[in-house]
Amino acid sequence: MKRSVLTGSGSALPKRAVSNAELTKTVDTTDEWIVERTGIRNRYIAEDGETTSTLAADAARAALEAAGLAPHDIGLIIVATATPDNTFPATATQVQHALGCNGGIAFDVAAVCSGFLYALATADSLLANGMAEKALVIGSETFSRILDWEDRTTCVLFGDGAGAVVLERRDVAEDGPGILASKLHADGAHCDLLYVDGGPSTTQTVGKLRMKGREVFRHAVVNLAEVLGETMEKAGLEPSSIDWIVPHQANRRILDATARKLGISPDKVVVTVDQHANTSAASVPLAYDAAVRDGRIKPGDLVMLEAMGGGFTWGASLFRA
Repeated sequence: MKRSVLTGSGSALPKRAVSNAELTKTVDTTDEWIVERTGIRNRYIAEDGETTSTLAADAARAALEAAGLAPHDIGLIIVATATPDNTFPATATQVQHALGCNGGIAFDVAAVCSGFLYALATADSLLANGMAEKALVIGSETFSRILDWEDRTTCVLFGDGAGAVVLERRDVAEDGPGILASKLHADGAHCDLLYVDGGPSTTQTVGKLRMKGREVFRHAVVNLAEVLGETMEKAGLEPSSIDWIVPHQANRRILDATARKLGISPDKVVVTVDQHANTSAASVPLAYDAAVRDGRIKPGDLVMLEAMGGGFTWGASLFRA
C-alpha cells in the first residue's frame, strides 16, 4: 500500500533565549508563578532579521538534510502560521524561493496552534492525489510580535520558532511506516476566547493576542481527548498501543490533564514547553524533532500528534515512524 511517510525533521530557533528570570525584569511576574501555572522556564524571541520565513527556511533545510533530499526534490511546501511575514504573498512562497525550489505548489495554512496538523493532513491528501511526491510541511511563528507585553497573563506563555518535516509518498507494508489516520475539527462559536484584536479587514492593524485562559483550558482537555479517541478509532487501534504522544506545547497542566483523561502514562508524552514555551503552529514539529534527535522516537514507533488552537480548531494525526 502507499502511505505518506515522515522521512526527516528539522527545527530552528531564534538566537536569543529568554528565561523567566530575564522576563521578570520587564514584566510584573515571577519565575515561580510562571512555572507553577504553565511549566514554562524558557522561550526564544526573534530579533531583527529573524522572521517567520527565515526560521521556516532554516527548519526546512534541517529536515531536508535529515531526509537526504535536495530542495529540487520537493514539489509541495505548506507553511502553517498565524504570523506571516506579510499579509501576502504566502510565507510558503518566500520559503520556496529561499530554498531554491521554485515551480512547485506553495501556500500557507492558518489554523493557529492546530495549523501544523491541518497542514500535515492537507499535504497527505495532496500526495495521495498525485499532486506531488515529496512535501515540506512547516510550522513557523514569531508570536512575540503580536503579544501585549503589558498583559502578564499571556505574554509569558509564548515564544518563537519553527519546525518542519519531509513527507514522501512511498510503497510500504501494512505494518510499515506512514500516516495511518487524521481527524480535524473547528468551532467558530468560541472565537472570542482566543484571538488577535486586529486585522487588515477590520482594524487595519496587526493587533495583539487576547486569551481567556481558564475557558481555553477547559475546552482543550475535552477536545483533545475526544479527537485522540476518534483518530485511534479511525485507525482501528487502541490508545494503549501508542508509543508516543507529541502534543501542542501550550501548558504543562493541559498535557498532564489530557494524558490522565486518556489513561496514558505521562512518560509517553513528549514535553518541550519548558524549553520553548507555546510556539503555536511550530510547537508540534519542534517537539517531534527534539524527540527524534534525542532518540526517544525510533523507527516503528506509533506516534500521535495533536493540537488545539484559536478558532477553535483542533486535530490529531497518527503515524508509524
